[in-house]
Amino acid sequence: MTFGTHISASVLSPPEKLRTIHIFTKCLQFLDYDEMAEVVAKQGFDGADLTVRTGGQVLPENVETDLPKAVKALRKSGVDSNMIVTKINNADDPLSERILKTMADLGIKYYRMGYMDYDDKKPVIRNLEEFKISFENLEKLNRKFGVHGGYQNHSGLRLGGPVWDLYYLLKDRDPEFIGVQYDVRHATVEGGVSWPLGMKLLAPWIKTTDIKDFVWYKKGNGEWKLKNVPLGEGMVDFDSYFKLYKSLNIKAPVTIHYEYDLGGAEHGTTNPTMSHDEINFWLNKDITFLKKYFEEFDL
Repeated sequence: MTFGTHISASVLSPPEKLRTIHIFTKCLQFLDYDEMAEVVAKQGFDGADLTVRTGGQVLPENVETDLPKAVKALRKSGVDSNMIVTKINNADDPLSERILKTMADLGIKYYRMGYMDYDDKKPVIRNLEEFKISFENLEKLNRKFGVHGGYQNHSGLRLGGPVWDLYYLLKDRDPEFIGVQYDVRHATVEGGVSWPLGMKLLAPWIKTTDIKDFVWYKKGNGEWKLKNVPLGEGMVDFDSYFKLYKSLNIKAPVTIHYEYDLGGAEHGTTNPTMSHDEINFWLNKDITFLKKYFEEFDL
């Protein structure tokens, strides 16, 4: 079959598979599309969670030409993409519509939204009322193209850190078109042992999830810091997470984030100092870990 730069989703997209396992491709940005697709397939991922943002594998201004090329390479290797990572947080930005139209044409259903920051000069509730307008406008734009935008709950002081703020913004929004990319690592950082309450609160809007692990460690000066580690080597309680995940009947594409030391690849460098074989070892380690949980919990 010969592919052009525009790929018909109705012809090429396989039926949507629930709980597909993707790889967040920031750690593969040192590879071209064909090389990236080969790694995704050989490591046993279902697809690639492509970086469609400034500094990513697909630059937003080139989305109409380059996203189809990346998807073509993946499908040629027998895998796919049903999710991408963007910086979209403004429905009025012309690039937002270009990205959503292109992903929709390719049969990609889900994208991760860009972060939003609280303005310390304004009360929290006023910030939330302004964010609410942005979410409402993005829902309308997503509905236009039949796609879903998910906001990641990320630890820290930006929107989504405390988790409950996302519920405030989403409680009147249609989960078919806007919601959450739930991150249990960041939820654990902020919620300690109370994170299940936030997950239950957001469950109707959780349409994608991402997976990673971490530990707290004390630096020589006595300061406590976070460190990302391979899955199962940190503080995330995956037994409790997947038990709750299944009980809530969350059926969402999953993306593994590789954010621990990969010789710079974890930061998106185009010239990692770690060998390709060693990077592939860690990719395989985490997907094997996740697939064992999927098997154990019959997901």
